[in-house]
Amino acid sequence: MKDYMKKFRLDEKVAVVTGGLGLIGREISISLAQAGAKVLVLDIEIAKGEKFEKECKKEKLDVKFFRFDVTDIKALDNTISQLFNVEGPIFVWVNTAYPRTKDWGLDLGKVKSETWQNNVDMHMNSYCLMTKTIAELMKKSKIGGSIINFGSIYGVVAPDFEIYKGTGMNNEGTYAAIKGGIINFSRFAASYYGKYCIRVNCICPGGVFDNQNEEFLKNYEMKTPLKRMANPDEIASATLFLASDASSYMTGTTLMVDGGWTCI
Repeated sequence: MKDYMKKFRLDEKVAVVTGGLGLIGREISISLAQAGAKVLVLDIEIAKGEKFEKECKKEKLDVKFFRFDVTDIKALDNTISQLFNVEGPIFVWVNTAYPRTKDWGLDLGKVKSETWQNNVDMHMNSYCLMTKTIAELMKKSKIGGSIINFGSIYGVVAPDFEIYKGTGMNNEGTYAAIKGGIINFSRFAASYYGKYCIRVNCICPGGVFDNQNEEFLKNYEMKTPLKRMANPDEIASATLFLASDASSYMTGTTLMVDGGWTCI
């Protein structure tokens, strides 16, 4: 009889999480480590990263922090290659980083072309280039692998601006372009690298609870079939599934983890 729970294990596999100190990235890092992976957490906050590494080691989780800036486009190839050669071979790569400019969140009509281009470079272009670089290394080493990019419900559907009324919050138009691009590039990469046993999938979370404005929470929950926002661990569970052999026949998938937001 097949041991189905074993399919979720990542024993002796190296996994990378970019943005691994974020609200979602932190839980993903923990979930992969609990499944037995050696997890490399890539982020920019050194003190926070070192603290997280110590916390994980106390729990006997194999987690290692590296300072890594996804916005340094020119350095990506070299840095990823070094990680692969020294800490790898890397079998799982998860892109959750959420880089953005300081003026992020403007109405579409007020977004400057320079701001638009900077955000596309930092976020979408870094995801696509990291996907290409790590896939080429996986291909060269002939180990296969699983690459997981983070899209969003707003890479699939447009926002209902009514939920932002009276909240002081807004939805950034550049975000839709970035996430839509990431989703379709993930499909392209899945088709291109599939013959090398490299899977590329995309997770599209709905809103994740982070002590948002009460009016926004009420508006958001009213539009969601499950009547609540996601918890970070629920996104992490879906990521573990796509990282593991439990999803071994899935590639090019856009996995909606949104409480039903996009079903209506």
